[in-house]
Amino acid sequence: MFGFKKKQTAEKFVESVGISVEEEGFTKLTGDKDRSLSSLTQERMQELAVFLWKSNPLANRIIELPLVYLLAEGVTMNVQDETAQQWLNEFWNDPINQMDIKLPKKVREMSLFGEQCWPVFKNPTNGAVRLGYLDPGLIKEVKTDPDNTEQPIGVITKASGRKRKSKKYRIIVPGSENIFGEDAKKIREEFNDGECFYFNVNALSSSSRGLSDLLATMDWLDLYDKALFGEVERWDALRSFIWDVTLRGATEETVKKRASEIEVPSSGGVRVHNDAETWQAVTPDLQAANGAENARTVRNHILGGSTLPEHWYGGGGDVNRSTAGEMGEPTFKTFKFRQTEWKHILETVCFYAVYSRLEKTGNIPEDLRDYRPVAQFPELTHRDTSVYAAALQQTVVAVGIAVEKGMMTEETAVAVIGSMISRIGIEIDPAKELDQARAKARIQTQDDIYDEQDV
Repeated sequence: MFGFKKKQTAEKFVESVGISVEEEGFTKLTGDKDRSLSSLTQERMQELAVFLWKSNPLANRIIELPLVYLLAEGVTMNVQDETAQQWLNEFWNDPINQMDIKLPKKVREMSLFGEQCWPVFKNPTNGAVRLGYLDPGLIKEVKTDPDNTEQPIGVITKASGRKRKSKKYRIIVPGSENIFGEDAKKIREEFNDGECFYFNVNALSSSSRGLSDLLATMDWLDLYDKALFGEVERWDALRSFIWDVTLRGATEETVKKRASEIEVPSSGGVRVHNDAETWQAVTPDLQAANGAENARTVRNHILGGSTLPEHWYGGGGDVNRSTAGEMGEPTFKTFKFRQTEWKHILETVCFYAVYSRLEKTGNIPEDLRDYRPVAQFPELTHRDTSVYAAALQQTVVAVGIAVEKGMMTEETAVAVIGSMISRIGIEIDPAKELDQARAKARIQTQDDIYDEQDV
């Protein structure tokens, strides 16, 4: 077992009743606390996460399955303004950014390391943005706003490079510096080695660093590996056997003499002996019949902690097509939650890229809604459209009757139909759709009148 997360500092004590907090060796029970792992423990966690992802098939699937569901069909970024869309495409396809290729790596590493830091480089001429990459293992500390622990304001790196110099990056936050208090502003003034984006997952509001998706299951993944290796060694032992030779009525000298003469027969060979000698092949009885069930118990403990159903990892269990669909619901909700986080990240970064270009034009409109990119992810699951198609047909008939009988307005009827259509992934504006349908109906009516006049 790795066991690194169970270590505790023996020298530290908490405040006790009647003891002054000023005394040496005691700390407050209350007050501001950073609930992040220590720098060394954070680094150890990240190293183990990468090791498990590389060497443990179960850990690899825990990381890769959500990644495939999120990005297998790609992500598109769209913005309403045509010029902004061109800027956005240039940012996305920049030879350094290469977001189509690098985005899966960023999503994977967010899950492995629990955080991502991307230094930003801007073209001084046109404001074009390029993203760098800072290895999370090089992050020494993430500084937070002293008045708001939830808000990170700067990243301090470990000393590296030929000059063994540490760097301080100012974290990009949407809005002007005036959104911070005076203390935060003073701290951010010291972070003058550039700007960066910093995002994390699996973090508390009082934590400055993120945590790996594998953290809670690391020890169990290690135990599962050892258990499987033990099972393989047991299988090898079960295939082993020895020849037990019994000599009836023989003295010790006779037994030793016969033992020195015996040669193990080869496969298909012949051995000849009299009735005073008995040969028997003996195999070990390791009494390990429950090995498979024990391994399944540990595996399901790990998969359950990662919100993955057993049948997603080659185990059938007591699952049929109906129950399998229900068992996948919590998993897809978890994937959707991570997808929402990445939607925010991509829209934040891409808006910064567009706004940087817009600044260089010297003409920033008050209303920036047309300049805000929207991330569109693929559907997590394939929809059973046959069910929704049948329901849509019944809905159209029902609301049509309700409109004819004066029990429902056409506006409400189209809104109900739009709600049903959205179930198959098509979004409509009910008011706009009704206006267009009425306009088309008027044109059709006029055409019918002209046709009758011609006749």
